[in-house]
Amino acid sequence: MHFFDIKNLVEAVGLIGIFSFIFAESGLFFGFFLPGDSLLFTAGILAAASYFNIWYLLIGCFIFAVLGDSVGYWFGHKTGPKIFSKPNSLFWNKKNLDKTEEFFKKYGNKTITLARFVPIVRTFAPIMAGVGNMKYKTFLAWNMLGAFFWTMGITLLGYFLGNSVKNIDQYILPIVLLIILVSVIPVLIHFFQKNKV
Repeated sequence: MHFFDIKNLVEAVGLIGIFSFIFAESGLFFGFFLPGDSLLFTAGILAAASYFNIWYLLIGCFIFAVLGDSVGYWFGHKTGPKIFSKPNSLFWNKKNLDKTEEFFKKYGNKTITLARFVPIVRTFAPIMAGVGNMKYKTFLAWNMLGAFFWTMGITLLGYFLGNSVKNIDQYILPIVLLIILVSVIPVLIHFFQKNKV
């Protein structure tokens, strides 16, 4: 779904749709293309306009983000090395897995929390944790921490802006563009550091 339609998308799918997207992007390998950050932010703005109950939104997003990561972890844990033998396809690209593996090497266990704020990496990080046989208790602790800061932080940012700025819905597009830009900055920094002469 194109981010230009994000407000209409959130309004159309409702809470169940939002929870489903958060679940999918958090740990299903085909969910990397979903607009997690902008979805949470826009949902927060709409909650401020009474489209959603903010408490249902916050609690549901947190729960489904944790569940999505856990499913990703168990998928990686059960399939193990078979993952690496998959050919590139529409939903599977080994470059995305390699990028996540490098992120893990750099940040260790903290990757599970930090990855929440990095598109693509956040989808593959729990899978890599499972492949790497990270202890589930350790994974779950970092998973819950990341899910809390990601869902609460971005959603509440939208909610408070929605309550503070008049006609904030008119500015959703530029704000979403800014969120997308900020979220890819770590990836860009890593790319230029890796490819500098």
